[in-house]
Amino acid sequence: MTTIVVPIRAGWFSQTSQVLRRWLIAAIRQVWGPAMSLIQPVIWIVLFGQVFQSLGALPQFGGAGYIDYLVPGILMMTVLYSGAWAGTGFIDDIDSGVMDQYLTSPVARSAIITGQLAQQLVINLAQSLVVLGIGWLAGARYPGGVAGVLIALGVATILATVFCCASTAVALTSRSQIALISLSQLIVLPATFLSTTMMPADLMPQWVQDVSRWNPMTWAVEWGRGGLAGTLPADGWWQLGGLVVLAGLAFAWAMRSIGAYQRSI
Repeated sequence: MTTIVVPIRAGWFSQTSQVLRRWLIAAIRQVWGPAMSLIQPVIWIVLFGQVFQSLGALPQFGGAGYIDYLVPGILMMTVLYSGAWAGTGFIDDIDSGVMDQYLTSPVARSAIITGQLAQQLVINLAQSLVVLGIGWLAGARYPGGVAGVLIALGVATILATVFCCASTAVALTSRSQIALISLSQLIVLPATFLSTTMMPADLMPQWVQDVSRWNPMTWAVEWGRGGLAGTLPADGWWQLGGLVVLAGLAFAWAMRSIGAYQRSI
């Protein structure tokens, strides 16, 4: 990636836009990365949707086909996996010395974090739209209409914020690709399979049900599923609130981590 120069008198929004522009240019130059990350959702939707299609006949699915049930889960799984890898860009900057240039420049520390987060959310939004398109081509339908799609995308963005910021914090603390990748794998797999991403809670063992009830992945999946189906969870506002709180805490963690990194150099 290239170094950017931000004028000393530039405002916070200008600084953030410059950081965002740098990361977007880097993403365009390496577009194969976000593109390749869509292969896994295609496999999940096409293969799982066909192999477990008969599950849609079970009463726990509420009469909807399994593909309709699966797509919102794959949508959230895609942003979860992408978000968990967001910190790798900062580690590249640390290794190349770009981060030290950032921290000795007049760029606001919050602009460094927010600019990179905005880039990640733009990519996640594009990936989410592609996943919904793939799901539609595979046979899924979205009775919630445009409003339901917007709700699902909004919840996916909040979930992405949680994991992008957490990944950034881990990257700035560990400064190691191996540590970040290992911790990401340790978190994303249990978060996916101990949730209602692929199976209703009633069909899972009791202990898995208990865990999934407090799993933020379940909160996001249920809101995304409700939005696309046009049946928002009446008693699920605390789940949406929980996701927003987690996003705020994760952003604060990322800001604290970049401050700690700056003091250590």
